[in-house]
Amino acid sequence: MKRPGPLLTLLAGLVLGLFLLTLNATTGTKTASSSYEEKSPNPAPARSAASSAPTPAPSPSRVPAADADYAGRTDDDAAAIAVTVRDGKAIAYYCDGRTAESWLKGDVEDDGSLRLSGKHGAKLDGKLQDGKRVEGTVTVGGGRHAFSADRATKPSGLWRATATVRSAKIDGGWIVLKDGTQVGILTRDGKPSPAPVIDPETGAVTVDGQQLTARPATP
Repeated sequence: MKRPGPLLTLLAGLVLGLFLLTLNATTGTKTASSSYEEKSPNPAPARSAASSAPTPAPSPSRVPAADADYAGRTDDDAAAIAVTVRDGKAIAYYCDGRTAESWLKGDVEDDGSLRLSGKHGAKLDGKLQDGKRVEGTVTVGGGRHAFSADRATKPSGLWRATATVRSAKIDGGWIVLKDGTQVGILTRDGKPSPAPVIDPETGAVTVDGQQLTARPATP
């Protein structure tokens, strides 16, 4: 039998190679030398918890109570009372015009509340009512009195005079009500007595023959 020649063998090899190349192309088989890589999409950046937190609203600034003077009487008409507010502080004077009196002082709270204190356990609890009046209670000498004091304009309000007259220490307090009525006590070395009338326009007052000047009382 005659063996195939070299030319026939070469042609058979070429046909086989072409067949394998065609098979690769149709099946999509990758060769080991391929360097192609699919890149995965970048992940979305994580949103930090801090950036999602709501920004707190700024706290409202404090609005101090307006400077003002108040004068009135206790509900039982036993005494007069006056309150003066300046720069967030307050001073008050309780006076029955004979022997009972008390000076009290303290701060004005953000909501307009007053918590004032004085000697011998005296205290005042009140509240400013829209800048028109002060309402509350005052405790002096063991007695507790409700009161209401309307906003006052000069010459109404609270007056005080301190001096030394004939070697005696003088301390006088006056409440001038809106109808012009004056309620006051003058102490000489700690002994109280009804106060002489002052000139509400100038504050001039005569004590034991000596002229003094009462001035609006402030905290």
